[in-house]
Amino acid sequence: MADSATDSALALDLLGACLSAGIPVPTAAEAVAGVAVGSVGGVLRDAAHALALGASPESAWQRAREHPDTADLARAACRTASSGSALATQASALAERIRRAEADRIEARAQQTSVLVAGPLGLCFLPAFLCLGVIPVVLGLASRLNVLP
Repeated sequence: MADSATDSALALDLLGACLSAGIPVPTAAEAVAGVAVGSVGGVLRDAAHALALGASPESAWQRAREHPDTADLARAACRTASSGSALATQASALAERIRRAEADRIEARAQQTSVLVAGPLGLCFLPAFLCLGVIPVVLGLASRLNVLP
């Protein structure tokens, strides 16, 4: 999952950079599709080909709307069909959101791991603490109070 999220964010950053440079949406999507890893490249390539052939943005981005990694991009592309620079801003924002979500997921996993590690450590040290710390103190107090014969 981490590789997929990282790859999707990178593809969105590349698309945003291409669009910010003034490259038309079909050309930028085709260029990014050529270097994108996984199924994101195929989805972008299909959208680029449909746009280059003159399809409407809604029909060109239909397959991308059905793909989980590109659904937000496809919706943004349909909303901002008349402006590549607006899509560039949306693509960069989506890439940042994907990175934040992935960082949150990784942090939650690390916190969960630390909790899972603390349990066995506590079970290992608790008997030693009782035998070496608590029992001698209790026995010492009991002998001073003449509770033990």
